[in-house]
Amino acid sequence: MRADPKSWWKPFARPRWAELLLASTVATAIPATGATSAVAQGAPSAKAPAIPREFRGVWVASVANIDWPSKPGLSSWQQQAELIALLDRARALRLNAVLLQVRPAGDALYHSPFEPWSSYLTGVEGRAPEPYYDPLAFAVREAHARGLELHAWLNPYRARHPTMKGPNASTHMANTKPQWVKRYGNYLWMDPGEPGVLAHSVQVALDVVKRYDVDGIHVDDYFYPYPEADSNKVEVPFPDSGSYARYRARGGQLGVSDWRRNNVDRYVQQVYERTKAIKPWVKVGISPFGIWRPGYPQSVQGFDAYEKLAGDSRKWLHEGWVDYFTPQLYWPIARPAQSYPVLLDWWIGENLKGRHIWPGHNSSRAANGGPEWAPDELNNQVRATRATTARGQGATGDVFFSMKSLVPATLADRLTNEVFQQDALVPASPWLGAVRPTAPVARLRRDPSSREIVLRVTPGKRARWITVRTLHDGVWSHRVLPSSFTQLVVSDSSRRAPSRVVVSTVDRVGRESALVTLEGVR
Repeated sequence: MRADPKSWWKPFARPRWAELLLASTVATAIPATGATSAVAQGAPSAKAPAIPREFRGVWVASVANIDWPSKPGLSSWQQQAELIALLDRARALRLNAVLLQVRPAGDALYHSPFEPWSSYLTGVEGRAPEPYYDPLAFAVREAHARGLELHAWLNPYRARHPTMKGPNASTHMANTKPQWVKRYGNYLWMDPGEPGVLAHSVQVALDVVKRYDVDGIHVDDYFYPYPEADSNKVEVPFPDSGSYARYRARGGQLGVSDWRRNNVDRYVQQVYERTKAIKPWVKVGISPFGIWRPGYPQSVQGFDAYEKLAGDSRKWLHEGWVDYFTPQLYWPIARPAQSYPVLLDWWIGENLKGRHIWPGHNSSRAANGGPEWAPDELNNQVRATRATTARGQGATGDVFFSMKSLVPATLADRLTNEVFQQDALVPASPWLGAVRPTAPVARLRRDPSSREIVLRVTPGKRARWITVRTLHDGVWSHRVLPSSFTQLVVSDSSRRAPSRVVVSTVDRVGRESALVTLEGVR
C-alpha cells in the first residue's frame, strides 16, 4: 500500500445520522398509545426482503500520517476528534468496516507491553498520548457505536519507515534486539529468518486479539521488503545471509527462496490458527500484492511477489489460513496486463476453502484521475465485484485505499449515490460458528404528542447489529444499526404508518436471528 503521505485531515460536520444515533442511545419512556408488539417467528418471513450482504471497508493508514492522525504530536483530544470524524465519514458513506493501522513499524498506536508508542501518534517514539488514553480501545468503542467493524491492521516486519522523525525508542527492537534488525535502503526491517522475529511478531498480533474487542486482525503486503536498487539500478539483495547460514547449520535443506517463503508461511499460519484458539470469531485477513506470479492468469504481467516478497499468497488461500482475502487489485479494468476483473476472477478460482474475497481498490489513484481512471472507473470496479457475486461463489465486498481518497465529494458522492445507496451487512462467516443469536424484543408505539411512530428494541443475546425493514406503500426500505440502538422513528407525523416492520439481530460473525414482524399501528 503506497500513497502520498501528505497530511489531508480537516474537520467534518457531524452527519445527521450520528446525532440521531447518539440521541437514540438514551431510552425514553414512550406512552403506550397504539402500541403493538410481536415475538420471533420460527423462520424468516418470505415477504420481508433479505438485507444486502457486502463488505465495505476502508484502510486508515497511520504510517507517514497518511490518514490518521493528521500529524504527529497532536493532543489526545485532537486525535480523538479526528478519529471520530473519520468514523462518522465512513458511516455516512455507508461503509461497514474500518481497517486501522496500529503497528506501522515495530511500534504501536495502542498500549503495547511489547513495543513502544508510535512516533506517528505522539511525535516521539515511546511517548504515550497526553492526556493518556488508548487509541485502539477508543477506536473499537467508537466504531462499534456507529455499527462499524474495527480491524487492527498490523505490518509484520517493518521496523522503521523513512518518514519517521527522531531516534527509535530504547524499547524498540532495533535497540533491544539489533541482531534481528537489518538496514535495507532507507528502511529498517526485521529479518523474518530469525526465529525470535517470528515469535515476537506473532506474540504482538495475539496480544491485540486477547486484549481488544477487535473484529479482525489484518496483515498487509509488506513481508520481505520490496526490492531496493543501488546507484547503478542493480537490485540489492536483502541482508539475511547470516540467518540463512544459521538455518542451514541447524540442518535446514530449503533453498534461500523457499526458506524465505516458509518463514512467511509460518507467520501466516500461526497468526490464523492461534487467533482461532483464543477468539474464534475474530476474522483474520491478508491483503497481498494483487498478482501472485506473472502468467497467472496467462495474460497477466508484472511484479513477482511470490519471489520478491516471499509471499506465497495463493497457498494461504488454498490452506484456508485466512477468513478474508483482499488482493490489492490496484489497476483499471481496461489495462490488459493487469486487468481488474481478470485478476479478480483468477483469485476467485483459487478460493478452494470458500473464504471471503474482498478485493482492494486503488481509490487514491481514482481520486486523482488520469487517462486510465475515468470518473466512473471505481464504481465500475465495484460493479465488477458484484457481477462475480451474482454468478455465485464470487467476491462479496470491496476495500478502499485509503480514507483520504474518500473525503473529496466528487469521488465519495458518486460512490454513495450510485453503488452504496443503502446499508449493507458484512457477509456471514459460517465456518466460524452456526448458532444464531437470540431474536430481539421489539415494540411499536405512537407518540401521542408528536404522532411519530417509534420502534423500541431490546437486542437478544450475542447481538452486534439490529436490522430494521419497513414496508411503506408497498415499498421496502431497511437500516442496519448498532445493537446499542434502543429506539428509532420509523414514521413521522407527515407520513402514513408502515404496514409492516421487521426486526432482527445479527451477531459478530454475521448470523441473523429469527425475524420479528410488527403490524397494526395506526
